[in-house]
Amino acid sequence: MNSIMENIDDKELSLVQREIEEALKNNNLTTAAGKIQDYLKEINNVELNIAVTGETGSGKSTFVNAFRGMKDNDDGAAPTGVVETTMDANAYPHPKYPNMQVWDLPGIGTATFKPEEYLQKVEFDRFDFFIIVSSERFRANDISLAKEIQKMKKKFYFVRSKIDNDIRAEGRKEKFDKAKTLETIRQYCIKGLEDQGLGSPKVFLISGFDLGLYDFPDLEETMEIELPDHKRHVLLLSIPNITLKINKRKKEAFKTNMWRLAILSGTVAAIPLPGLSIAVDVSILVFEIQRYYHAFGLDDESLQSLANRMNVSVKELKAVLKSPLNPKKINKDVIVKLLQSAALTAVTMAEFLLSSVPAFGSIAAAGISFSTTYYMLRKCLNELADDGHNVLMTALMANE
Repeated sequence: MNSIMENIDDKELSLVQREIEEALKNNNLTTAAGKIQDYLKEINNVELNIAVTGETGSGKSTFVNAFRGMKDNDDGAAPTGVVETTMDANAYPHPKYPNMQVWDLPGIGTATFKPEEYLQKVEFDRFDFFIIVSSERFRANDISLAKEIQKMKKKFYFVRSKIDNDIRAEGRKEKFDKAKTLETIRQYCIKGLEDQGLGSPKVFLISGFDLGLYDFPDLEETMEIELPDHKRHVLLLSIPNITLKINKRKKEAFKTNMWRLAILSGTVAAIPLPGLSIAVDVSILVFEIQRYYHAFGLDDESLQSLANRMNVSVKELKAVLKSPLNPKKINKDVIVKLLQSAALTAVTMAEFLLSSVPAFGSIAAAGISFSTTYYMLRKCLNELADDGHNVLMTALMANE
């Protein structure tokens, strides 16, 4: 078991995991097992606070809603309008992952929020990064804010919003070239930023009404890369599963966490207490598989949202779901039945018998529990990721 821990990159280990590793090295299995619940709580309680700002009327609130997988008229959506509707810094939690909050900040440059006072008034330190939104050219207030954020060593991203409006307007012209139009808008924004002293800026073109279009996947990937590991996982969980690329990256992120959870399972299995390992395995599996299910957008609410956005029926989307997990609510009873399947019964029984054999038996039980948990997680992840991929393919093909 120790050799498994030694092969894991220390940079990927949280504080709790390192405490487990230390307990294992000291043969203190009781302490290691006690850290299991701490670890599960830790990864479930990591907070991500994203600030969305810009000038009045830039489409901030619509972007806040889209980022959370919501429409402007949904319950709990940030209010939108043609005049300034955001007078305070308001937090909008993700409907499925409340630890990810998108903050709708007041429009910069109003009489109430002048650039030189803005960051202090909105309590700058609580945000992980900023998204600066403009529906036209980025103006002096946007640049001033970006420079202040830069001084304070935090990340910010320029988003040019309402691209769908521009494409619609340009599309009326006789010689319309969509790719050329998008590049013209991008270069226009970049030049404006460079003229104001911001070297080599990157501008992301976004439609708040359809994040699957234009540059949102690139924006999401850039934010993900630049976040710390534990924050990155929260972002990936909460981002709507709207492109095949995002679907693939979510799967890769879950695969990384799979090893960690399997190690925790193996740690408990080495403790010779009948029933303890099975109870912990079930808790781990329920916790993680529920996250797969929602992250890949397979719940009814997510499927309905995708159907509405892509003008396809929910029935068509559900027709391509293959995993037996899909019609069910992921709970303890469902997972116990999976563990009791013919392929795993012998392994589970061997784990129980070996755990009562001193020294060698405990090590063997740990290995079996590690393998069983890893196998179950991998199987369920592959099935649900494939279903997420197939749902997206069906939606995309319906719009060709």
